[in-house]
Amino acid sequence: MGTTIERSPRDVYEYVSDPRHLSEWAAGLARRPVERIDGQWVVDSPLGRIVVEFAPANDDGIADHVVTLPNGTSVHNPMRVIPNADGCDVVFSVRRQRNMTDSEFADDVAAVRKDLDALRSILQR
Repeated sequence: MGTTIERSPRDVYEYVSDPRHLSEWAAGLARRPVERIDGQWVVDSPLGRIVVEFAPANDDGIADHVVTLPNGTSVHNPMRVIPNADGCDVVFSVRRQRNMTDSEFADDVAAVRKDLDALRSILQR
């Protein structure tokens, strides 16, 4: 799923790939500001305390991140910032996790949609 943002891909990438901004736009993941603890980005999320690790900084718009849940399970989240005319598209692949019900997956998709809408709103101010 994705959204189009009328802002430069570089600006969007720099914002979205900085874990310190997660609580501003990704309420489905981060309820409070992210903290740097022992070299890791730690987040109080709706799922409990999690660790988020983004792909290394790059010029390709790759903002993939791994979320490690309280139970130790790691979830890879592919995310891209792709140039599109004068702006860009932000594409997030929502993956259905093992043992996830239809309702839980629908809730996950809705949360990501809400997060992407918030991201667009913040960056187009």
